[in-house]
Amino acid sequence: MPNLLYIHSDQHSPHVTGCYGDPLVETPNLDRLAANGVVFDNTYCASPICVPSRMAMLSARHPYQNQVWTNEHILDSAIPTLAHSMGAAGYRPVLVGRMHSLGPDQLHGYAERLVGDHSPNHIGSAHSVDRGVLNGTSGPHRISLRNAGPGQSAYQVHDEDVTAAAVDVLNRLGVQKRAGILDRPFSLSVGLMLPHPPFVARAEDYERYRSQITMPKKPKPFADETHPHLRWWRTHTEIEDVSDEEILQSRAAYWGLVYRTDVLIGQILDALHANDLADDTLIVYTSDHGDMLGEQGLWWKHVFYEESARVPLIVSWPGRIPGGQRCERVVSALDVTATLLDAVGAPALPHSPGRSLLPLVDGSAPPAWDDEAFCEYCTDQFGPPEGAYQRMIRRDEWKLIYYHNQPSQLFNLREDPDERHDRIADPGCAAVVKDLTARVLDGWDPEAIIQRMADLRADNAVLKGWARNTKPQEQFLWPMLPGMNRLD
Repeated sequence: MPNLLYIHSDQHSPHVTGCYGDPLVETPNLDRLAANGVVFDNTYCASPICVPSRMAMLSARHPYQNQVWTNEHILDSAIPTLAHSMGAAGYRPVLVGRMHSLGPDQLHGYAERLVGDHSPNHIGSAHSVDRGVLNGTSGPHRISLRNAGPGQSAYQVHDEDVTAAAVDVLNRLGVQKRAGILDRPFSLSVGLMLPHPPFVARAEDYERYRSQITMPKKPKPFADETHPHLRWWRTHTEIEDVSDEEILQSRAAYWGLVYRTDVLIGQILDALHANDLADDTLIVYTSDHGDMLGEQGLWWKHVFYEESARVPLIVSWPGRIPGGQRCERVVSALDVTATLLDAVGAPALPHSPGRSLLPLVDGSAPPAWDDEAFCEYCTDQFGPPEGAYQRMIRRDEWKLIYYHNQPSQLFNLREDPDERHDRIADPGCAAVVKDLTARVLDGWDPEAIIQRMADLRADNAVLKGWARNTKPQEQFLWPMLPGMNRLD
């Protein structure tokens, strides 16, 4: 049974990583991890928003299967997770940092959790998130672009605390190993907040990129935006016309945050090696979704373009996975969970469509593999008044985005990797559209989802009132203070 070190960041676009081809950002630790393992070039998140994506990875089920579609939905505690399976296999899974689960179950199978989330455990909690001068800058609002630049985000303070705790865990494991009393392999999950906005980085990291940062290579003037949902989104978030200064300062800060994320990951990896724990440790790095960063005229996540829906995935396992590999197969975040469980000999999660990636990269005969992944965005929060019920499929070179009651989009990523040419109305693509639409709707019923989400809204109204009045204990709450946030 190997050790597991599972590092999970927030809102990291793979396009801003050295080993994924970015010529500007400095990510030497992730790049070294990639050189010793395998880089997956086409990994898609389960949802381009935090809670649904994270709960999908935890449970290895699509959002429609575990009924977590928004940042206010609660994962059923009866659904077994990655941590439950690892516990069943004999591990004592430990989580340090970000999980972003909601409700009374803040462990979902983890035996121990160090350093919680900055956000309340309960929807409707009287505990408010106060970011001080950076209030409003973490979400999809124009203020996050206006108030961008050098300073400090509490999220970085959180991640420094998480990193210190993770290093301490590894140091204590090292003590046990040297004493000859380490009696089982470890399972350590590390949840980071960076490089999630606010687009604010400490001055030294911001200045590292400010003079070199480039404008987006795929700008799209608002006048050129033809899809009705994306036009609504750009208007609603006030990004119809973003100034060059806002673009450059936001991007420079994001590049600085990615650099700092890599530094923190390096500290964790250094502790792993310093304590002689690396030789039989499976290391996995990924994120919950990406960020548009001005490409296609868009910012943040919530959409299905590559910058938002694709995530980095780097897997290293000395002695088991040959280093220096790149895998171009289309894979899903659910496959990542299935892979971890396969690697450590834990039971597969029932009802999960996830597939182990190990046969693709461990030197065994390559299996038959369907190059297919789904991504889902259903919301009655960050959407128009009627809601948004959308699902994407990537299969082979094609990507179809289905918008309920609105036109779909179709892109050929082999011929058009920048997604500039929507082929949905191309008569020559009619068969592809028909086939992929049928695949998107197979088992996924938007009308049923609309009704189920209405039911959950009614349930949540009671839960919010309960939390406001009873003030339940915030079991795992990291003490974020307004003074941790500043703009220089």
